[in-house]
Amino acid sequence: MANEKNGFLNVLKPPGMSSHDVIGAVRKVLHRKRVGHAGTLDPAAAGVLPIAVGQAARLIEYLELADKTYRAELTFGFATDSGDDTGEVTEEVREFAMPSEQAIRAALAKFQGVIRQTPPAHSAIKIHGRRACDLLRQGVEVDIPSREVTIHALDLIAYKPEEKKILIDVKCSKGTYIRSLCLDIGAELGLPAVMSFLVRSRVGDFALEDALTLEELSAKGEQAILEPAHFLSHLERYDLDPRREKAFVNGLGTGERRRVPKSDTLRVYVDGEFLGIGRYDRKAQEVIPAKVIHREAGQ
Repeated sequence: MANEKNGFLNVLKPPGMSSHDVIGAVRKVLHRKRVGHAGTLDPAAAGVLPIAVGQAARLIEYLELADKTYRAELTFGFATDSGDDTGEVTEEVREFAMPSEQAIRAALAKFQGVIRQTPPAHSAIKIHGRRACDLLRQGVEVDIPSREVTIHALDLIAYKPEEKKILIDVKCSKGTYIRSLCLDIGAELGLPAVMSFLVRSRVGDFALEDALTLEELSAKGEQAILEPAHFLSHLERYDLDPRREKAFVNGLGTGERRRVPKSDTLRVYVDGEFLGIGRYDRKAQEVIPAKVIHREAGQ
């Protein structure tokens, strides 16, 4: 319907629900079909799950470019096929000395910056168009290539030698698997390790302290839907000449050469109003519309 709101929801995914389950719950609350999420969380994990409603679903790919922040619990002494404590144990060490706090901090320092990691086979990563976890369930062996990710910050929050556990905070780029990071930290310290708990505390501008439980969402309904532009601040802003507004929303380039943006993906505004996403064509030296949200502008 024309008067339905388009925008984002900041939902607190509880442990025990899949991201898909949360989408189903949101559809029931809002009575809307066009609902999607950015950045899947494992069923056992909790935290921020950005959800797009209506036309804003077309912007999900840009949300996924945002950096993410997690708090993870890492347990030493055993490893599993999934990388977390829900999988089958593949290695176990019953008697071992817990690494010192100093040794752990030194190990964490080695994982900051640009690193290579191999995503876990028990994940939603696509192999030839199919999810790796689905292939494994069918008995198909999967070979997942390593890839570069960026760990912007990796901090030790709690050291629990009596429990053989540590708590870490991780700020990282898209595509980072915290399960793989925990496994690699253990390997660096010479011990098997798993991720035993995970909370995602931030995705770009979506913060844990602002996230709504499903019960709170049910009470607020469509009032919980927020303007999409507020959550795209990780993209460079481009202010369009109002005289080019109609051309832009109709799919034409800006024809402007007033300045060269630093990045190629831009959030585009005119007179302070969000129009959508533009792509800077460096050869043509103009901004080309990629996803226009406000289609009635300039009419």
